[in-house]
Amino acid sequence: MSEVRAAVIGACGRMGSLIIQRITATEGITLSAAFDVAFIGEDVGDVIRVGKMGVPVSDSKDLATVLKETKTDVVIDFTIAAATAVNAPAAASAGVNLIIGTTGISPEQRAVIDEAIVQNNIAAVISTNYSIGVNVFFKLLEEAAKYLRDDYDIEIIEAHHNQKKDAPSGTAMTAAEILSDALGGKDLVFGREGICPRGKEIGVHAVRGGDIIGDHNVMFIGNSERIELRHQAHTREIFVGGAVLAAKWINSQEKGKVYDMADVLNF
Repeated sequence: MSEVRAAVIGACGRMGSLIIQRITATEGITLSAAFDVAFIGEDVGDVIRVGKMGVPVSDSKDLATVLKETKTDVVIDFTIAAATAVNAPAAASAGVNLIIGTTGISPEQRAVIDEAIVQNNIAAVISTNYSIGVNVFFKLLEEAAKYLRDDYDIEIIEAHHNQKKDAPSGTAMTAAEILSDALGGKDLVFGREGICPRGKEIGVHAVRGGDIIGDHNVMFIGNSERIELRHQAHTREIFVGGAVLAAKWINSQEKGKVYDMADVLNF
């Protein structure tokens, strides 16, 4: 099997540079292109301080053209929602598969991305969290909900660094959706203030401070006991490995479809 040729959007940022480093250390995949809004024309290896790689930083405005010229198979995008909503359709128009880890994407933006995937007959993995551990965490939540059901109140508390733009986190929202679906549909309540007696809703709460990479805690609270399932990220490397794994996996999948990490991990 030939090597997968992968491009990274937001290549000079914190996540982008980690993804590139993982690509260079992983067999079966190689960096074909790098995109950012700064350092245009510079060698991406010099920019992220890993040594020359022979891959210049390209302007995201030239995305489709560069992807075709570099014969890229898959694009990895962990940027911001507004950028992904523009770049994903552009990459799809070039016939390139997508790995999207951007959070905070609105339903309207997601509809545009999904339409581009189908119309251009490409494949995509879209996930709020590429950590293998987090996806096992999701599976455990689904299983727990089957047994605990209406006898337990459910609260989700997530904590992230003070620079995170969206709240609640995409991971917390995915957890809430998994739990709601498993319980036949539950309303979500975001924080509480004033007079707000508890019903059968799922509470979702966000904490922002310091350099917390990502903590997620789900509490199943009964009248005489409490069960807590928690995932704590110690480093952003946990997201990088899953993204590169997904990039290698997606090229052999059926086109015109959107997958998630549960598919990649064969859950």
